[in-house]
Amino acid sequence: MEPLSVVIITHNEEHNLPRLLASVSWADEILVVDSNSTDQTAQICLSAGVRFLQRRFTGFGDQKHFAVNAASHNWVLAIDADEEVSAELAAEIQYMLKSENLDCPAYRIPRHFIFMGHHMRFGGEYGRTFVRFFDRRQANYNLADVHEEVITAGKIGDLNGRMLHFSYRNLHDYFQKFNNYTSRAAAELYKKNKQVSRLYIFVRFPFSFLALYFGKGLILDGYPGFIWALCSALYPVIKYAKLREMIKAGCAY
Repeated sequence: MEPLSVVIITHNEEHNLPRLLASVSWADEILVVDSNSTDQTAQICLSAGVRFLQRRFTGFGDQKHFAVNAASHNWVLAIDADEEVSAELAAEIQYMLKSENLDCPAYRIPRHFIFMGHHMRFGGEYGRTFVRFFDRRQANYNLADVHEEVITAGKIGDLNGRMLHFSYRNLHDYFQKFNNYTSRAAAELYKKNKQVSRLYIFVRFPFSFLALYFGKGLILDGYPGFIWALCSALYPVIKYAKLREMIKAGCAY
């Protein structure tokens, strides 16, 4: 049987960790790499008996890359702190590890998105797949500051069990993360010397909102669907507006 390391990066995740840790308690190792949390994150992890490391945050890709390399076992399940492993996914992974039925170096996992307490069925988020279960000898995260992903040269398989993504506790939490993510995304574009016109920023929002709300069916997700369409359409507008600020100032934030 192949042993498994679950790797998690954290910063002030006291609200999410109990749910997540309970869902992966069956793993051979749970490794948390924390970036100097000021809440009860450390205490929760130590009380649960997980392996706990502190490291200055260096970007999502680099932080996860480090966590994967620091794990004790080669087969890794990388989970974000605001996610949960379903019972079906846990059983599927355990069966594969026990039977050593591992035909691919990496596997995609479908994720169900929960926003404002609602299981979102539309908008392109439902059932999106992410590579999270992999052999670190043949796969690992790239070093992107945001929108990081697992890279492998081998074949990628698909699992049926799902992750649950609880994303944001409330809209206050959403916009705190929104500000951080849009700044980091704009800084990445700035480093790549990307340009964007004012006209593009003007027209991007209404077209994005209409495409999400009507084109991708978020109207069928009720009030949470409207708010998600609004926020999602706003995200690239603010990202590009911040990019223009950086270009004007001659430096990233």
